[in-house]
Amino acid sequence: MAQPRYKILVVAPSWVGDMVMAQTLFKRLHQLHPSLDLDVLAPDWTIPLLSRMPEVREAIPNPFRHGEFKLGARYRLGQSLRARGYDQAIVLPNSWKSALAPFFAGIPTRSGYSGEMRWGLLNDRRKLEALKLPLMVERFVALANAPGAALQRPLPQPALSVDESRRQSTLTKLGLASGAKIAALCIGAEYGPAKRWPPQHFAELGKQLREQGYQVWLVGSAKDAAAGAEAAHLSDGACLDLCGKTSLDEAVDLLASASVIVSNDSGLMHVAAALGKPLVALYGSSSPSFTPPLSQSAHILSLNLECSPCFKRECPLGHLDCLLKLTPQRVLDEITVILKKEDHGPG
Repeated sequence: MAQPRYKILVVAPSWVGDMVMAQTLFKRLHQLHPSLDLDVLAPDWTIPLLSRMPEVREAIPNPFRHGEFKLGARYRLGQSLRARGYDQAIVLPNSWKSALAPFFAGIPTRSGYSGEMRWGLLNDRRKLEALKLPLMVERFVALANAPGAALQRPLPQPALSVDESRRQSTLTKLGLASGAKIAALCIGAEYGPAKRWPPQHFAELGKQLREQGYQVWLVGSAKDAAAGAEAAHLSDGACLDLCGKTSLDEAVDLLASASVIVSNDSGLMHVAAALGKPLVALYGSSSPSFTPPLSQSAHILSLNLECSPCFKRECPLGHLDCLLKLTPQRVLDEITVILKKEDHGPG
């Protein structure tokens, strides 16, 4: 007799990087429930990532923007989910509002951390033990377990799928050619300036990579257009500015085409890690002790100054030394190390 399907709805986070890390949870859920139908309620801008995660049966658009309450609309969303017959909901955001739809859907088990006064909305409410689970990805995966169960290691790593024909179509659309030496420089970080390596540093790195025979692409969203234009100008033509010229899905294809990636601590950094690409991840005001790139091919650069990490959006001291003093030459040296390791192995 066929084993009955177990149906889980995950209420997903809004940040691109957090969504990538959530794939680790999706993988663990499939390990624990061999007959699993897994759906994800997610903001529409992250749905292209879910289409690259084979663990997800269906991505359901979450229409609510940050800060929107709209109780009536949330009730109607919950009612529309009721007929799907989910056995469990796992709510990753900590907000009160994010737990409303599973409650209105009448999902029997509603799991998540205590967060913002969610008594009643969650009936499998967990207390976050931050010292035992220092990484965000650990906190996500722990919700797959029964309350109090130990976290089983190693954790599965995110791995976004790439369709080769679609990747080639993206390159053709943008007038780009595949090559053995492509460097993608992810210039943005939506959180704030204190996570962004300066455009002049990206420009100088681009010049040096171009001298070594690389195509150099600046990759980012429309919000990174000014920084991309500045870096491209300062690079004297060494860098091709693609910021704001792609969808998220197309940006993933660009990163999948690269032979090495340099990125701020950003959503695209986590995408690069999930593609398994050689990656140099730059940390300023943030810390890899909470949201590191989840890949064996990633190298982390941080100056670990006395004033960092401060976790601020802007440098509270006004100097941004944690990133300004991280020189292009230091990053270029790290690229050399990481590519040598990729060619010859860790030994």
